[in-house]
Amino acid sequence: MAARSLTERRKNETRLDIARTAASLFVADGLRATRAEDVARAAGVAPRTFYRYFATKEEAVAPLFAAGAQQWAEAVRRAPEGLSVPEALRHAVTDALAAEDAAAVASLDWVRSLLRMARESAALRAVWADACHASEETLLALLMERVSAAEPTPELRLAAGVASAAVRVAVESWAAGDAPAGGGGGLAALAVRCLGALDDFPWP
Repeated sequence: MAARSLTERRKNETRLDIARTAASLFVADGLRATRAEDVARAAGVAPRTFYRYFATKEEAVAPLFAAGAQQWAEAVRRAPEGLSVPEALRHAVTDALAAEDAAAVASLDWVRSLLRMARESAALRAVWADACHASEETLLALLMERVSAAEPTPELRLAAGVASAAVRVAVESWAAGDAPAGGGGGLAALAVRCLGALDDFPWP
């Protein structure tokens, strides 16, 4: 079990290394000019290793999108039990998207650059859409746990969908502008604002 866990960690680290390398090359050289082989070479892996993890060069940045979604999911899970669902969601985005250190700011800067590129790339938009869908499914499972639901009712699916959409709109709106990652005008504040627009929603 321990050996398998170590192997999985190494695989995840390799995936993230490739993702960061791909994002760096996309920003420096342009998405169209960058080949999967260029990413593999810069990441120090063989092309066959690259294709073992990713089917296309665009998919190589999926771990960067997934990392942010995972942070939000973990923050929802950590939210105090006494909070209502909307309170827990606002607490979670404040926690996960606060960008309080250099690593968090750098990660959000990658996301901003990639989402701007996605305007001109259907393949990159598809990667972002897949990440958003996966995040919504994770949130649905967390909401089920939070309200002790045995089944994913339509109401819970709707709650996960609108909450995920609010955060997605916040991320995309922030990425389209020039506001800093943190602070009062940062991403966390914008996400709280978008969730606040749902105050009249019938949360479970």
